[in-house]
Amino acid sequence: MELDIKNYAILRLGGIEIWITDTIVSTWIIMGVLIVFAIFVRIKIHKFKEIPTGFQNVVEALVEMFDNYLVSNVGPKLMYLGPWFFTVFAFVLLSNLSGIIPGLRPPTADWAMTLGIALVTFTLIQIMGFRYRKLAYLKSFVEPIFLFLPINLIGEIARPISLSFRLFGNILAGLVMMSLIYAMVPIVFKFVFPAALHAFFDIFAGALQAFIFTTLSMTFVANTAALSDE
Repeated sequence: MELDIKNYAILRLGGIEIWITDTIVSTWIIMGVLIVFAIFVRIKIHKFKEIPTGFQNVVEALVEMFDNYLVSNVGPKLMYLGPWFFTVFAFVLLSNLSGIIPGLRPPTADWAMTLGIALVTFTLIQIMGFRYRKLAYLKSFVEPIFLFLPINLIGEIARPISLSFRLFGNILAGLVMMSLIYAMVPIVFKFVFPAALHAFFDIFAGALQAFIFTTLSMTFVANTAALSDE
């Protein structure tokens, strides 16, 4: 398990270099899995019955669980953002868990990936602020007095940076730890001893970080829109 991000190829489009790295390849694989699963569920929906059983029961339980999780964080008026937050949660979760697969580097162990997702959340925060608070949102940057404008702007910019570094740092730390353990453990134990640590660093920590990232994103959006109490 290597820590360096490998570059497999370089594509040149209009003078711009596009590097095909570990992160890109892993992202394509995870996107493919999610797309195939979405198509499979879509096909199965046509066969769903009024009384759920088996696979339908699992899907409906997951949807209901996520809806309750969403409404508790953003409130009923922002429920239409559910598809975006579910996509973020599913992608980050699979990205974090992908470290279990030999030879596959978690995309979230690359700051470029986590920063990209955090910047989309940051954009959503601004859109919700202007949509629901309009000029009052702009006024919040100069409260309590105009001299606080630089501090408020720094605090706003810090949101995507803190979101991205928290996720990136935790996943990269797990990757580093597992790399060190594989390097230190004798070859006869490499298929036994690290398994328990994979369960912690990849499964438990990965699921926890996906939950934290999504919850913080929801909270930032809800607080900016000032609808959490409605």
